[in-house]
Parts: sequence; C-alpha cells; structure tokens
Amino acid sequence: MWKDIKYLIAYIAPLSVFFAIYQQGIWSYSAVYVAFVFIPILDVLSPQSIDNHPADMEEGRSKIVFFDLMLYLNIPILYLAIVYYFQTLSTGSFETYEIVGMTLSLGIIVSTIGINVAHELGHRTNKMEQNMSKTLLLTALYMHFFIEHNRGHHKNIATDEDPASARYGETVYAFWFRSVFGGYKNAWKLEADRLKKIGISFWSWKNQMLRFQIIQIAYLATIGFIWGLSMIPYAIAIAITGFLLLECVNYIEHYGLRRKKLESGRYEKVNQLHSWNSDHEVGRIFLYELTRHSDHHFRATRKYQILRHFDESPQLPHGYPASILMSLVPPLWFLVMNKKVKAIQVQ
Repeated sequence: MWKDIKYLIAYIAPLSVFFAIYQQGIWSYSAVYVAFVFIPILDVLSPQSIDNHPADMEEGRSKIVFFDLMLYLNIPILYLAIVYYFQTLSTGSFETYEIVGMTLSLGIIVSTIGINVAHELGHRTNKMEQNMSKTLLLTALYMHFFIEHNRGHHKNIATDEDPASARYGETVYAFWFRSVFGGYKNAWKLEADRLKKIGISFWSWKNQMLRFQIIQIAYLATIGFIWGLSMIPYAIAIAITGFLLLECVNYIEHYGLRRKKLESGRYEKVNQLHSWNSDHEVGRIFLYELTRHSDHHFRATRKYQILRHFDESPQLPHGYPASILMSLVPPLWFLVMNKKVKAIQVQ
C-alpha cells in the first residue's frame, strides 16, 4: 500500500494552478511548467517500468477504496480552482500575459484531472461514478465525450470510421478539426440511434445530447450571472484549452495504427498493437495510468491501478507530455513516428 502513495503526486498539477492564480506574474504559467517542463524532464531521468501486478492480486487491488477516492477528490479540486480563477480574474487587474498564463494553467487541469479522470470514471458501470464523469466533462464543455468515447471510439478505434484515431501523415492541427467536429457529430447520431431502438422521441428529455447542451449553457450562464458576462469567453477559453489537449492525447495514442479489414467486411478485433503506449513512470502516475492505453482498449472496464504492460504494444519514444510537444511540430513528429508506424505494419 505504501508504494501506492506515489499516486498522490498526481495532485501536484492541480495544486500548481492554485499557485499560478495566487502568485501570478511569470508563475501564472505554473501548470504549463509542471506539465511540459517538469514531467518530461523527470520522464527522461526516471526509469521506465514494465512491471505488472500478479494476476491473482488484480481483483483485490481493484477494490481498494484509496484509488477511487483519488479520482473522486478531483471534482471539488477542479471546481474550487474554477471558482478561484473567476473570483480572482473578475476582481483584479492583470497584464495580458498573466491572464493567458492562468487560463492555460486552468485549461491544462481541465484536461488532466477533468477529462482524463472523467474518462476513467465514464467506463465504470456505477451510475454515481458515471455522473461524476459528466460533472467533470462539463468544465470542458465536452459532455458528449461520454457518449462518443464509450460507444463510438471504443468500437471504431484504429479505423477511418473513428474521428479520434489519427491517420498516417495527418498533422495534429488537421486532426483537431476532424476529431472535435466528427466526435460531436457522432455523439448526436449514436444517441439518436439509441433512442430510436427503444422507441423514444428524439425530442425527449431522455436524449442525453439535448440535456448536455442545456446543462452546458446553464454552466456558462451561471458563470456570467455570478462573475459577469465578460467572464463567459474565459470559461470557453478554458474549455477549448482542455479539450484540445485531450485531442492531442488522442492524436498520439493511435497515430497511424490501423486494424485490418477481414473478408467478412468487419475489422479484426482490437489488440495490443492498436494503441501507442508509454511506460515512463512519472507520466503514468500523473495521468492515472492512461499511458498504458493498449490494455485499456483490451478491456475498458479495467481500473487504472491494474492496467498492464504488454511487450508487443508499440511504445512512444517519450512520455505523453513530451510526445504532445513533438506532435505540435509536424515535421519532427513525422520524422520520428512514421518510421515506427511502418515497422509495425510489416510485422
């Protein structure tokens, strides 16, 4: 159990946002420093870990409450950070670079402890945890992710039918556009199909997509009511930062990997070759083991604390944060990654 205390390190990122808002100045970028300077350096300096927990320990480990509480605590932390941000921004006078820094810092944790933790909770079968997932996604104005990711992405991963699976030679910037709008469109279709199957009208309160739009508008309206209408664009900026960072993660997780189409017209089953992984331990801890992505797609309900390493899974050359930075420079990304994709294709 004491070895598991290491997961408390994940709270450094959200705590850095409170420091950014309090300290301001050059420290308003504190979460940026943590995510894209501190973690990449530690990933390089620290060893990679390929150890798995013994199979006979997995069931017991999956029931340890500590790991669930780690996730749940992110909800009040995130919303307190949002309140602190708007209260500070609405009552103070700041330089433009400070506002940009605080907004980017908050946007980063909207992605890391917001969308990322929502992703973990959204795969749980417990309704309470699913609602927690939606509560976190609200801050990114990305509640449709709950539908599209679970019912769309996991079905169509590593095919051209999945907007969240980056194509070979596609830049991250082109991918942003295709994945953001394609995922949103797919979520409407998936929900409409679900309602049609059970004989419920599209214009029903049971339509989750309709509810999500109303809830998100109410969220923005609440911010405008409490702190002034001028704060709404900042709420949108935080959300955009959060979901674009998510899409960067989507981009590096499946870039260029494709499932074979069988003679039946169906695709081969998802296996360990269809996701890029990273065993850089610091990044794994900060992202609640998201970087062991192949096992997540192998069995989506497997909790983060028991996700496994597979020797055959393709490995990114760096941890997730460093890989995201590399993806933002397409010539560098293609130079490094295209060779890796081709090597996998000939296997």
